[in-house]
Amino acid sequence: MPVANPPTERRKENQDQANRKLSLSLQLAVKFTFVFVLFPVMFFLPAGTLNFWQGWATLGAYFLPASFGYLYFFIKDREVVRRRLETREPVDKQKWIRRLAAPGFFLGFLIPGFDHRWGWSRQLIGQVPLWLNLLSLALIAGSFLFIFWVLDVNRFAASTIRVEEGQHVISTGPYGLVRHPMYLGSVVLFLSTPLALGSWVALPVVAIMVPFYVFRLLGEEKLLRSELPGYDDYCQRTRYRLIPFLW
Repeated sequence: MPVANPPTERRKENQDQANRKLSLSLQLAVKFTFVFVLFPVMFFLPAGTLNFWQGWATLGAYFLPASFGYLYFFIKDREVVRRRLETREPVDKQKWIRRLAAPGFFLGFLIPGFDHRWGWSRQLIGQVPLWLNLLSLALIAGSFLFIFWVLDVNRFAASTIRVEEGQHVISTGPYGLVRHPMYLGSVVLFLSTPLALGSWVALPVVAIMVPFYVFRLLGEEKLLRSELPGYDDYCQRTRYRLIPFLW
């Protein structure tokens, strides 16, 4: 019977790990390149000018914490990055929820630029005050930090809805506040964006996305209750789904 050569096996394993690291690095580089191009286009092309300080500040509030967070997890636990880059939903209903929510996402980022150019908010309501711009920028950055806290506590918090082998119930940290802290952070992040960009009129458009988060988390809870042992007990201990002391 042939005997495996341990050094050869180790070299093969090391090469496989290097290939996976390179593949993940390329995926991450492509994602960031795409987003780094897409967001400035969505902000400044509708505005018709680069003289849009709210746009630059919002880009910084998005990209600085996001870059730090992805770099942190790429060094500490690449599986977290892999799960966050995964976009293929295994559940058909969740695929449709994401597709229906996508237009609201893009409009929420496009309208502020047009608003800056044509002054819709200033004419209808009045200019967004500076203190609210700054507060919204702080909420954006804080939402990213909150989301990365969620990921640090729950390494199985993927961008798609599924239950993986070895996954278990997490009830500590942000999961002691609400059952879906990732959605809480995302909702605050997106609702803060129009005001950070100085647009009142974009806020209702972004708010339309909130029901999609609700439908999504209800579907996720149904899956977790049926496939994740101990999740029912966790729901009994942590009453609130999305908003502490409310729902």
